[in-house]
Amino acid sequence: MLNEFSRTELLIGKKALLKLARSKVAVFGIGGVGTFAVEGLVRAGVGGFVLVDDDCVCLTNINRQIHATRKTIGRPKVEAMKDRILEINPAVEVAAFQTFYMPEQAQELIRPDYDYIVDAIDTVTAKIDLIVNAKKQDIPVISSMGAGNKLDPAKLKIADIYDTTICPLARVMRRELRKRGVTALKVVYSQEEPLKPLDTEESSCQVNCICPKGTTRSCTVRRQIPGSISFVPSVAGLLIASEVIKDLIT
Repeated sequence: MLNEFSRTELLIGKKALLKLARSKVAVFGIGGVGTFAVEGLVRAGVGGFVLVDDDCVCLTNINRQIHATRKTIGRPKVEAMKDRILEINPAVEVAAFQTFYMPEQAQELIRPDYDYIVDAIDTVTAKIDLIVNAKKQDIPVISSMGAGNKLDPAKLKIADIYDTTICPLARVMRRELRKRGVTALKVVYSQEEPLKPLDTEESSCQVNCICPKGTTRSCTVRRQIPGSISFVPSVAGLLIASEVIKDLIT
């Protein structure tokens, strides 16, 4: 009988589809990259998710985050994404944690029953700790490097962190992970030189912050707000989803 995953079954087979249905993927960072990674995973048939993010949906998220609409502004991102997942597949099990990942939360948020971890966090300290703890527990992990200030999705690549070039975030991550003995890490990164944001007083989040009530980390605390567009973080997220799916069914 035809179902929502019939076309996927034609491509990967019933056995692989059943494996995806029994898989649990934890996604840390439910923003531009993270939401599209989740979208790709749930539509491919992944049956379990853990979502971790402390932010609420903001008006400025609409340009690139799939859960961001006029109706979801002000809602916790994890809850908006959970609702979207269940609208696609009501049988999925979803745990949502509205919190910013910190090292002291590793025991609570990184569980041995995860089949894969997606790191779509935008803070270096949190990314490094998440990756190190995932490696300690032998949980496969893929990490997103910088997707901001980029315009060319064709320059996004999947590679090991130690084979990356150009990306400033990847450079910092390589140095810090090497210090911690991490010898390999699958990442999505861009080979495009970062563009300089055209920051004016009218467009500056630091001057005209419109973060909704309940936001724990307003944009005014950040040093520089990167420019973004619809078709770069989304492609990065879908590339991540493709790698996770391929690894899960191999």
